[in-house]
Amino acid sequence: MDNHRIQHKILDLKKQHDAAILVHNYQRPEIQELADYLGDSLDLARRAMMLPQPVIVFCGVHFMAESAAILAPEKTILLPHPDAGCPLADCASPDRVRDARKQHPDAVFIAYINTSAAVKAEVDVVCTSANALRIIKRLSDREICYLPDKNLAAYAAEKLGIRMIPWPGQCYVHDHLIDLETVERLKEQNPGAVVMAHPEASPAVLKTADIVTGTSGMIREAISSRNSHFIVVTERGLVERMRREIPGKTFIPIPTAVCSQMKLTTLETVLDSLQYFQHVISVPGPVAVKARRSLDRMLELSE
Repeated sequence: MDNHRIQHKILDLKKQHDAAILVHNYQRPEIQELADYLGDSLDLARRAMMLPQPVIVFCGVHFMAESAAILAPEKTILLPHPDAGCPLADCASPDRVRDARKQHPDAVFIAYINTSAAVKAEVDVVCTSANALRIIKRLSDREICYLPDKNLAAYAAEKLGIRMIPWPGQCYVHDHLIDLETVERLKEQNPGAVVMAHPEASPAVLKTADIVTGTSGMIREAISSRNSHFIVVTERGLVERMRREIPGKTFIPIPTAVCSQMKLTTLETVLDSLQYFQHVISVPGPVAVKARRSLDRMLELSE
């Protein structure tokens, strides 16, 4: 079956089951085309709560589907591929958070949304790349432990002029597959292009950027900017969306910036997900209650 026919079958099943398809910006182009809503982690977390449909197919990775299950416990959350995880999220565990709390009993603990529900249950508030600076600033009168991304933590600390308790963790795409030499070469090849970088990138890469922001911020900047050429320093799935939605401008990806976990979701796995109602993501009650408090605190501080 070709992609076009699979997409039509997915849309038929979506209508039959009264489902909505939420798609992260890093997904494959053919998956993005199916989206009822396409966005970053914060966008999709909010949509999960607001949507009237009882079934949500979450085209992303496991921690994102968990967040949807926590925020919309009355709905069925389906993750098309059960192995779609996040190595960055794996850099933090509940036990490590509890140990760190014992060492820093007066600190406020902020977890990046790229963490498991069990980790979210152990912290005070969650944040995303879209709202991290705002939330950290609002809590900067206290000692802060931000986990698990050391690059975003370093960027926030420098930007806000504060110190934070370090945590060793990073996104392999932004920290390892995006290097300074590649960014500098693309700048030389595209003089005048605006460099937009995700704050998960290394400090050396971020110093070369004209704009540091999350994926939704990059889209807003590209739409509003008078510039026509942009080097997009994040997972290259976002470039596919930009090229489709902002056709009058040029977007240059980092060739190696591909998240293999995001790409596990295919049209076939989405089709199977709706045909067989797999794979249902749920969070145990006590964990969900505690994690919900941290997510609600994020939404409150994001206003």
